Amino acid sequence: MIVTREDEGLARAAVEGLVAVVELTPKPGLPHAREADPAGLRWSARSLEPGFAAMAATARRTGEPGRALRSELGAIGRSTERAMARADGGAAVGPGPHHGAVWPLGLLVAAAALAPRGATEEVTALAGRLAALPDARAPRMATPGSAASVRYGAAGAKGEARAGFPHVRRASTALRTARNAGAREPEARLHALLAVMTTLQDTGLLHTAGPHGLREVQDGAREVLAGRLAVDDLDLRLRERGLRPRGSGHLLAAALFLDGLR
Repeated sequence: MIVTREDEGLARAAVEGLVAVVELTPKPGLPHAREADPAGLRWSARSLEPGFAAMAATARRTGEPGRALRSELGAIGRSTERAMARADGGAAVGPGPHHGAVWPLGLLVAAAALAPRGATEEVTALAGRLAALPDARAPRMATPGSAASVRYGAAGAKGEARAGFPHVRRASTALRTARNAGAREPEARLHALLAVMTTLQDTGLLHTAGPHGLREVQDGAREVLAGRLAVDDLDLRLRERGLRPRGSGHLLAAALFLDGLR
């Protein structure tokens, strides 16, 4: 497989989106770089770069969002997840900080390679078309997220992708709105994260905390956006309950990836 500089650039932009979320402070319920091992968090993110580059190269070579491309992306994605697990110290320590990020970012990287000058709406629509295609080689085992999706009727990561990433578009709009209102970049990114948290049906949260935990995250984000709750107070509340809105963080990273291509 020939990986071009364009492919490497897309992969680097995707990783930078993840790193930007790592470095964002505050971010309610999510790991703070100052508290966790910042080098470890960045190393975990950068372990994904070769996989993302391979996805971009495969998409560019294939040239269209068909079943063959979907199957290849799935195989690369699973290999990339394994590489990330090794970078995080192995599966024995549980899901790493970027577990679940390969699915949304990988699809969007491939879509961006298919539409190099595409606007956010075109790239997310292409990614949605890819997500809707079957992957014949995908494992047929249930995951905690898929089980929560079935149990609670939530869209989950697959539903978000097949719908063309509405929450990535939501985050992109929130970023632009906050910037146009004069917000500094960290404030704009926090605004986008909270905008996603208000409505995302995060199956990771549903799995660990049920509908009540998900509502607590969504309602808290709305309160912060409305000015009725300080973001640090929401952060403390979520940490005390062990509520980790990782799905929202991954979708913010995806929005920052697309924003970095503009």
